[in-house]
Amino acid sequence: MKNPEATGKEKSDSNGHFHENFETIAVRTQSERTQFQEHSVPLYLTSSYVFEDSEDMRASFAEEKERNIYSRFTNPNTSEFVEKMVKMEGAEAGYAFATGMAAVFSTLASLLNSGDHIVSARSVFGSTHGLLTKYFPKWNISHSYFDVNKPETIESLIKPETKILFAESPTNPGVDILDLEHLGKIAKIHNLILIIDNCFATPYLQNPIKFGADLVIHSATKLIDGQGRVLGGVTVGREDLVREIYLFSRNTGPALSPFNAWVLSKSLETLSVRLEKHCENALKVAEFLEEKKDTQNVKYPFLKSHPQYEIAKKQMRLGGNVVAFEIKGGIEAGRRFIDKLNFCSRSANLGDTRTIVTHPASTTHSKLSKEELEAAGISEGLVRISVGLEHVDDIIEDLKQAMRGSEE
Repeated sequence: MKNPEATGKEKSDSNGHFHENFETIAVRTQSERTQFQEHSVPLYLTSSYVFEDSEDMRASFAEEKERNIYSRFTNPNTSEFVEKMVKMEGAEAGYAFATGMAAVFSTLASLLNSGDHIVSARSVFGSTHGLLTKYFPKWNISHSYFDVNKPETIESLIKPETKILFAESPTNPGVDILDLEHLGKIAKIHNLILIIDNCFATPYLQNPIKFGADLVIHSATKLIDGQGRVLGGVTVGREDLVREIYLFSRNTGPALSPFNAWVLSKSLETLSVRLEKHCENALKVAEFLEEKKDTQNVKYPFLKSHPQYEIAKKQMRLGGNVVAFEIKGGIEAGRRFIDKLNFCSRSANLGDTRTIVTHPASTTHSKLSKEELEAAGISEGLVRISVGLEHVDDIIEDLKQAMRGSEE
């Protein structure tokens, strides 16, 4: 591949040392040092780059040289971030975007033509649902949804014009788990491009490429940043497919900013230690909620009561930081619960150091009709908790007192 941002096969740091352990890749994968021999990678806040002469310029634009031309194409900060993500996911190449949804749209739009068809899990993020149902039909791109609890129906939805099989695992917001190995086998048999949104798991907890995924998408805004500071997205996977995504994005302009890329690359250095604590806290919160008489349908991948617990254990290192449940008493009890929270944040984001409580039916998935919500398994009383890094006793105490308030 000719563009430097999309390469990342060598597992080496700025000194050329070889590494393959996740934590070392996260910390030691860096852009080449400048003449100042800085230890921490600097910000490259530039829109463009200069050329030695006219021949250098010609060869660069002809992609005969791997170099930076314009920061909408590549930038040292975005290239470093992408290289880390490529190595962490075990991919061949990648490209970074301004947001997670820019990654989803650009990935799908670059690979689909008029008349193509997508088979997707019904349980997807609300904006992804909007792309499939509102915007892609304008370009004669159709889709069929399968129930995440009925994966045996997937093959019946595949048509001659089907090109992509798309899914999230764990799903947003219901925290359902799809068997990635099963999806990989279906995609291979039917010659489909398997795309997995790996946002809830991150590359530390799950690597879909190992199970047959061709491309993996992340909203880096979430756990990869981890502190609710910047927006970002990234797609990694097969080099030939990323090449198409890169060319599409180079022309349409959804590139990640160098500053956000610098923040995200720094965040990756602590991803593993943050996630260990996130997951530890989330499991304790899920166990607490499961024991409460005021809750029902508590879902967390590493709870033994989760319907896909064995699948989660097979393909995930830990269960992630998101817990979904319902408060008994319907939507009014749920509203009272959310309103009674003291320090847990009421926000539509997730993956922050701070615990966030969200009501998906009125926020992230509010554009779905009542019938669409029911089909996606999102009840009016569903609550999603993104468990943060506060002391778990304090998180549980806040949830406990809010539940008492929801009974009033």
